[in-house]
Amino acid sequence: MSEITLAKTDQRRRIIAAVMVLVSAVCFSGKAVIIKIAYKYSIDSVSLLTLRMLFSLPFFILNAWIGNYRTHGRPDAQPLKWRDWLGIIGLGFSGYYCASLLDFLGLQYITAGLERLILYLYPTMVLLMTSFFFGKKISRNQYIALGLTYLGIAVALLDPSKLSAGPNLWLGVFLIFISGLTYAIYLVGSGAYLARIGSIRYTSYAMIAATAAIVLHSAFLNHLQLWGHPAPVYWLVLIMAIFSTVLPTLMISEGVRIIGAGNTSIIGSIGPVATIGLGYIFLGEVFGFWQMLGTVLVITGVLWISLKR
Repeated sequence: MSEITLAKTDQRRRIIAAVMVLVSAVCFSGKAVIIKIAYKYSIDSVSLLTLRMLFSLPFFILNAWIGNYRTHGRPDAQPLKWRDWLGIIGLGFSGYYCASLLDFLGLQYITAGLERLILYLYPTMVLLMTSFFFGKKISRNQYIALGLTYLGIAVALLDPSKLSAGPNLWLGVFLIFISGLTYAIYLVGSGAYLARIGSIRYTSYAMIAATAAIVLHSAFLNHLQLWGHPAPVYWLVLIMAIFSTVLPTLMISEGVRIIGAGNTSIIGSIGPVATIGLGYIFLGEVFGFWQMLGTVLVITGVLWISLKR
């Protein structure tokens, strides 16, 4: 195969990967909108999250099995020890149980657009954690980026009347912020496992652990009474499980592998904008001038951090 053919093949791969990342960002953005629609059918947060995880579970079990099958017999394959399993379970609990539960709870009080904007702060939280726990020095440019992102959130909150939040705006903001924080903890802790067992296999294990946690939570809270809701709820959950959980998770992992984290961050910056657009179309949510300005500041700050890294 000639060098020109190889170059064209590589370029085609990168274009496909970029499209996958773009689609995954839009799919992730739709999650908050689907949740808000499902709440109109009077389902509680825990039951909705439990259904989402249960509907996603078969896909992640299959991915874990495929990952194990591919690594079986490889000379560099190392069996996971009990400490590894404890770490994966703990990080799955943080990244997909705590973060998801807090996210679902927070969406009861704030708009989908504001939720995505606050969650988009997680790269800044990762930066601050790596600096605090691993002694990585924060550069001058990164301090500027941090200032831009948190200033953006403050600006977006200047006019609460555009957020359809009611009296519990700050509770919703707090819950979503802690959701982003617990997801950042998951990302920081994941580095020790990603290289050893692969991103898709690791993510599948973490999701399975989180599913077990939310099922236990639901059993304790409402005795797993999950099947008496209106039919549209289950269709919404199925859409959320496939198009806002499983597919974007796999696509983003493959995209990072092919085009790198920096390019993925650039393309993924469409996320908050996509949520605002979807929220307008499906929920009638409107972002005013201050929210739009805040969105621009947050996206600029996050991209600055991502590219500098």
